[in-house]
Amino acid sequence: MENNRIYDIIGIGIGPFNLGLAALLEPVDSIDSLFLDQAEGFDWHPGLMLDNATLQVPFMADLVTMADPASPFSFLNFLKETDRLYKFYIRESFYILRKEYNLYCQWVCCKLENCLFGKKVENITFDDTQQVYTIDVLDLKNNDVIRYLTRKLVLGTGTQPNLPKFVEGKNYPNVLHTSEYLQRKKDILQSESVSIIGSGQSAAEIFMDLLPETDASFKMNWFTRPDRFFPMEYSKLTLELTSPEYVDHFYQMSSEKRKNLLAKQPPLYKGINFDLINEIFDTLYEMSVGNTPLHVELRPSSQLDSIYPEGNAYLLNFTHVQDEVSFSHLSDYIILATGYKYREPEFLKGIEHLIERTEEGLFNVSRNYTIDRDAAVFVQNAELHTHGFVTPDLGMGAYRNAVIINAVAGKEIYKVENRIAFQQFNTSKGWTAKHSS
Repeated sequence: MENNRIYDIIGIGIGPFNLGLAALLEPVDSIDSLFLDQAEGFDWHPGLMLDNATLQVPFMADLVTMADPASPFSFLNFLKETDRLYKFYIRESFYILRKEYNLYCQWVCCKLENCLFGKKVENITFDDTQQVYTIDVLDLKNNDVIRYLTRKLVLGTGTQPNLPKFVEGKNYPNVLHTSEYLQRKKDILQSESVSIIGSGQSAAEIFMDLLPETDASFKMNWFTRPDRFFPMEYSKLTLELTSPEYVDHFYQMSSEKRKNLLAKQPPLYKGINFDLINEIFDTLYEMSVGNTPLHVELRPSSQLDSIYPEGNAYLLNFTHVQDEVSFSHLSDYIILATGYKYREPEFLKGIEHLIERTEEGLFNVSRNYTIDRDAAVFVQNAELHTHGFVTPDLGMGAYRNAVIINAVAGKEIYKVENRIAFQQFNTSKGWTAKHSS
């Protein structure tokens, strides 16, 4: 079945970034948009929807506020319409509970007519005659194939769980990614031991969640490759790096400089919430009063090299990074807090000839987030290598969406701040640049 309507832009994937774009486009009559997702509905990281877990950015980093503070799709308006605004006010916290953020996004989805779920994109081609993209979509509810036409695309298919190479494709039933945690928690608690691998927020949240459950019959270990359990850095001058001008500064660097700089910046976007680190220590302290034995171990500087089944458990082989000594550990369950990685969707093969790439084969993302020669295919959260560590930051989502909307419209629909920081990240016109010979 072919839909002859030609959209101005179609978004593929409805995560927070594309959902924010859909919400910001809703009042823009001059842009005809549609968003598609193969899931049955919006559900953000259900495997980590812990009761007390919060976002690591303030509530103003919702879907729309930083682009349009007056939008009816703001988090504050969600609270007002659901009779929770005063409760949130009295709570006196800038940080949204993750499960409430999920409910907020679902609330926005219900208000938007341009978001369709249960629609799997199978193929995209470009029609030279009409100068439009054709998108073949499988309706998962009735197995019909629908063809949509659009002048521009925005890819928001998100990131996927990142697993070590020595685990990919292996049938290890009790080795799981953090994204599966809550679905498997009951089984984990019925085992004798669990090991958590990773140094970020997800690892810390799961460690804290399981910590009260540890005893002589249930032991837990936490291994990380870095030399410490480091906090995410969020001092105010550091937060200025989540700014348009820092993106400009990063973007103009050479590919090699970007890569080297990113390698030094994990504490800016991969660390643990400072308060959570303190809460973990305080809980360990309380549990140890009276010299009560703790049934947990925290092991930094431990690089996981391999995993092998051994009976009903798994043998983990490590290298101590500082001591350069190998050691092993046996565990019933293994939770891999190894993060997420962008994977290009298969449906892009039909327009591969239009996509521009770097020497490394990655998307050559332009400053306004397009990846093709005609500046018609935009990406969301696929530009870490070109735009820097702010790429996955929810607080910059509305900014990026404002840039995309203005590019599609060919004029300013949403005001985009060009300078927000007190700092200056590169050489200004008022400086005399000196280069070493």
